[in-house]
Order: sequence, then C-alpha cells, then structure tokens
Amino acid sequence: MNAIEITNLTKTLGSFQLRLPKMTVQRGLITGFIGQNGSGKTTTIKLLMNMLFADTGQINILGKDINDNFLSTKQQIGYAGDKMGFTERLTLKQIAYTISPFFEQWDDDLFSRYIKRFHLDLHKRYSELSKGMKQQFDLIIALAHHPQLLLLDEPTANLDPLARDELLEILRELTANENVSVFFSTHITSDLEKIADYIIFLHQGTIIMEGDKDDLLENHRLIKGKTAHLVPEVEDLFLHISRNQFGFEALTANWRQAYDVLGDEAIYDKASLEDVFIGYVQNQR
Repeated sequence: MNAIEITNLTKTLGSFQLRLPKMTVQRGLITGFIGQNGSGKTTTIKLLMNMLFADTGQINILGKDINDNFLSTKQQIGYAGDKMGFTERLTLKQIAYTISPFFEQWDDDLFSRYIKRFHLDLHKRYSELSKGMKQQFDLIIALAHHPQLLLLDEPTANLDPLARDELLEILRELTANENVSVFFSTHITSDLEKIADYIIFLHQGTIIMEGDKDDLLENHRLIKGKTAHLVPEVEDLFLHISRNQFGFEALTANWRQAYDVLGDEAIYDKASLEDVFIGYVQNQR
C-alpha cells in the first residue's frame, strides 16, 4: 500500500491549473516534491489535507479515500505548512495543551523531547518567536502524535543551517526506525540530496519528471565541450544546451550514451538536483 495515491486530479485556481494524472508516494520513504514558487506544491499539499477540494480526480491517503471519514485519517497525518493558525498571544505550552486533545496518540514526553532538542522555551508566547523558531514549533506539533505520514510544505525555508540539519536527522530517524512516510515540498534541493529517497519534479501544475534520487543523480551529467561537437546526433542526447564563447554546457539524462559519441573530447561533471530540475524546466520552454 502506498502512503499517497492520486489519480486524474485537477484543480483550477484563477488562471492556474493543477493537473496530476497519476502520483504516488511510497510508504516508508522520504519523497521530495520540487518546484518553483507557483508551480502547485502548496496547492497539492492543501488538497491532501482537505484544505482545498479537487475539481476532479481521487486522492487516497494510507489506503483510504480522502472523502471517506478524513477525520480518522487525519489522526495519522502530521502537517506543517505556512500560517498554521496558532493564537499568537498563547505560550507554546498553552498551544500544546489546546491542540493535544484532538490527537488520540498525542505523546507529552515526545513533545517535551522535541522542545528540548530544538532548544525552545515553552513559556514564550508564539508571537515572540522568530520565523525559524515558529517553524520549529510547528514541526514539533506535527511530530508529537506519532503520525504515519508527514506532509511538510517548505519545512526548512526559515531555518538556520544547524536547525535544518537537526530536522533532516529527525526525518532520517523516523523513516529508518518507525517506517514513517514523508512528503516534503521544497525549493532547497540540497536538503533533498541529503535525505530524499524519491524525487518528484513539478512545473506549471504538472509533473515533468520523477524517479529514485540516487538513480537521477547517477544518470544525469553536465557535459562541457567545444561548440564544433554540437552536431545533430549529439544535440539529440541533451535536455538543454547553453552556448558561450568557450563552447557549450548541456544536461543529459544518459551520460554513458553521450560518452559513446563524444568520448574524451568532453568533460562530464556530476549534476546536482538543482541542475537536473533547471534542465528539465528549460527543456519545457
């Protein structure tokens, strides 16, 4: 059973349309959801949380249709996104006291451990926290009831490097030790290079590419060479080509095939997830 299954989903918001014919998130894995601002990442997560309703299509979460007793399914989801709606004047302790009765598996001890791990002060008002500290607290609330699925919308955006590493380590622990599934939207691709198992690229409301993270990084290369080598046979191997006065740089999804043609006449650099995403986006234009 997959953690998330989406079939023939559409949602129109003004001039924007989200179109997801098929999308799955496997159980027990960290799935990275990459896209530019406005590509539909937040819209997708809000649809998964029943904060928005699809125009067409079906969403299954943890084996259940999202429209079938979602309150029960929500008990098994940990969500952290923009503007969680916590009362600004309440202290962190008061917010936890208010939220905890809604979750059957709420764990006070686990909540306290995460508070200490992120060095937060329970007696501070929510309004007194920095953006990064608010984001840490939002994540703690999402984690404190032992969810089976985490839906995280840009969870590291406002965190400093140490806090980001701490969060990434927690996600590693949850998937390794408790078989928690994580669906993690971000534009900080370096975070996903560290921890993701699977990557989904979203662009202008639709999936343009997806795959196992390690396979993506292994198969894609940035190739640099002389412009004279850009004959049609070579250009057909590339997703995107940038030309300059010194030659060309191009992204390929199969560098071994490119090597068979170009051999040692070119340089083959490993591509980052950011390089891969930019190459696919530029290929769409």
